[in-house]
Amino acid sequence: MVKRLFSLVLLFILTFPGSVYAQEGLTLSSLKIDLWPEYDRPDMLVIYHATLPPEISLPVEVTFRIPADAGNPNAVAMRQLDESLISTPFDRQVNGEWGLITFTATSPKIQLEYYDPSLEKEGEQRHFEYTWSGDYAVQNLTIQAQQPVGAEDVRFSPSMNSSITGQDGMVYYAAEVGALGAGETYTIAMGYAKSNDTLSAEQFDVQPSANLEVSGQTDWLSYLPWVLGLLGITLIAAGGFWYWRQSKNEEPGTKQRRRRREVPSEIGTPTTGEGVYCHHCGKRASSNDKFCRSCGTRLRIE
Repeated sequence: MVKRLFSLVLLFILTFPGSVYAQEGLTLSSLKIDLWPEYDRPDMLVIYHATLPPEISLPVEVTFRIPADAGNPNAVAMRQLDESLISTPFDRQVNGEWGLITFTATSPKIQLEYYDPSLEKEGEQRHFEYTWSGDYAVQNLTIQAQQPVGAEDVRFSPSMNSSITGQDGMVYYAAEVGALGAGETYTIAMGYAKSNDTLSAEQFDVQPSANLEVSGQTDWLSYLPWVLGLLGITLIAAGGFWYWRQSKNEEPGTKQRRRRREVPSEIGTPTTGEGVYCHHCGKRASSNDKFCRSCGTRLRIE
């Protein structure tokens, strides 16, 4: 029974992690990319708001490429039904000019943020060029750029479709790019003039993106394979200990039975009083014996 239980646990541990894999041909239902220059750092804050299609089987492994110079992402999180964000672990591997950010998506809504240090400054002029690397096919790509506080002469190439003033009082420019296939890139350049290095977050006393309120809960599903592995190891260790204890407890009885098979029975051997001796051969006998066990002579018992 114990061996069968261990086999089932081991089989489950080996097969479960295999259900989390990168799906070939993954398509994003939508991808909104925010470009916020000089927001809370003197760099370009890039924010991905990605949505997986409803028919996708979760969890699923997702990989986005970001510039290697950007280092680790500022945040990788899953958006929950109540619109809260829960951070998720990620792995970063550098491949040439790209950093490959891989994580397990447990929700169809993904948010990834990073700071791109390639925002160029020459006097009052600023210039930045962003390229979507085409990691996945996108059914609807939207790019939105925030105008920094104090910026003038904002320009884009290709041009943006519209501009609005947000609830925070800042101006946002948007471009509806539409559908792109896997491997199909899209590049947009942004330029503006700014006479100072004041950050937008400082000017408006808004919360910096680095301090984005994220739920303190742990994305437990991404740790589930490790938890199950540890549980399996614990069960195996406990079973081994139980088997060792059972063997130890049975050992005295086993040895006693073995001695009974090997040593002749001495039932009738006196434990108290003086012994009885054969008058013919002189061998000692039990007080209950009628004949000498050595020569067979009838004993003289008084």
